[in-house]
Amino acid sequence: MKYNQTIILKNGKEALLRNGLASDGQAVFENFNQTHAETDYLLSYPDENSYDAEQEAQFLNEKTESPNEIEIIAIIDGKIAGTAGIEAVGKKYKLKHRAEFGISILKEYWGLGLGTALTKACIQCAKDAGYEQLELDVVAENKRAVALYEHLGFKEFGRNPKGFHSRISGFQELVYMLLPL
Repeated sequence: MKYNQTIILKNGKEALLRNGLASDGQAVFENFNQTHAETDYLLSYPDENSYDAEQEAQFLNEKTESPNEIEIIAIIDGKIAGTAGIEAVGKKYKLKHRAEFGISILKEYWGLGLGTALTKACIQCAKDAGYEQLELDVVAENKRAVALYEHLGFKEFGRNPKGFHSRISGFQELVYMLLPL
């Protein structure tokens, strides 16, 4: 799946949003490790990264070639500032209408509208791919993310009080959200 758009952030800088390519593997690998070290709200810690740069490159290539999944990277001043993507929940008939959304942004780019732009891009890609529902889970105390998702039309459909077990803060409640497409 392919995507390409240039946006202007709140600070006036341009950000290029495009599908990740195999040639971005090393930079996306480094971005993953940095974003996952900067916040306790993401699924894993850097030392749990199961990919190396070469595997990341292969992952990005697979998403670019996929008709219904994508990994979008945001480039600002030549640097990957964030990533977001959609993946099928499953391939079986009963699941193929659902996609899952994930996003991570370097802390220095928080609050500039990049999260909104990446989320909107993924929503559009999910619609274009024919999904009927986009899903995510978010740590309940991550109020900014919850507010963003609600603003874009996601609705809460449940909670898991012990969804994550953080090394820093213990158990974290997850909010399950979905967006009908």
